[in-house]
Amino acid sequence: MSLQWISGKIVKRQVWSEGLFTISVETLGVAPFEPGQFLQVGLSLPEKHLHRPYSVASPHGELLDFFIVRVDGGELTPRLWNLAVGDSIDVSAKATGGFTLSHTPEANSIWLIGTGTGLAPYIAMLRDGAIWDRYRRIVLVHGVRHCSDLAYHDELQQYKDEYPDRFCFISAVSRDAGKGCLSGRITTALENGSLEQLAETTVAPNESAVMMCGNPDMLNDLEAILQNRGMTKHKLKTPGHYVVERYW
Repeated sequence: MSLQWISGKIVKRQVWSEGLFTISVETLGVAPFEPGQFLQVGLSLPEKHLHRPYSVASPHGELLDFFIVRVDGGELTPRLWNLAVGDSIDVSAKATGGFTLSHTPEANSIWLIGTGTGLAPYIAMLRDGAIWDRYRRIVLVHGVRHCSDLAYHDELQQYKDEYPDRFCFISAVSRDAGKGCLSGRITTALENGSLEQLAETTVAPNESAVMMCGNPDMLNDLEAILQNRGMTKHKLKTPGHYVVERYW
């Protein structure tokens, strides 16, 4: 089935570091969607329409955010990187995907674990507000290679200031030493206890729901850790404890 495209206009461009950026696209007519779903974003070239799916880093609305990393040598992301405010861009009319709170189990606390641009769906969820009504405690863990890859820090700090007893965000940097950051991989920090110590809560079957997205190696390792703790993948017909989004 062919995609229906809606023309949008870039109204803001936030550069976090070289090659890591967020574009805010003003567009009308995108069907309502849940935070965590993704839209196709693309450009019309003379020879073809070039597009890729991106999780939306904002709730449904007239202004949609996309958190993107430039892939040098790639077809689309270098072109997106070179776009400026005022330029046109295409967005699919309908979103897809099941990485949403409606597909996530009930629990006292929820862990939002992501690497790189896997942070995007969580930003959308935090902005939407439904997550605050559903879970008493929210722990967001963002893993990156370098400190320069960290993004949305000021916004996350605002949530921490507003909900000091309910929200915690932890940055894990695997190749740099960053002030206030865990040093190393997320999975290592979970296994050695330092992640839960910082969060002041545990990852356990009777306590937690877990959402995870990003690097496939991290996802595989994290799933193994959770399964060793007696946690299972959540499905509508067989309720469990965690849900997974695999970007590639």
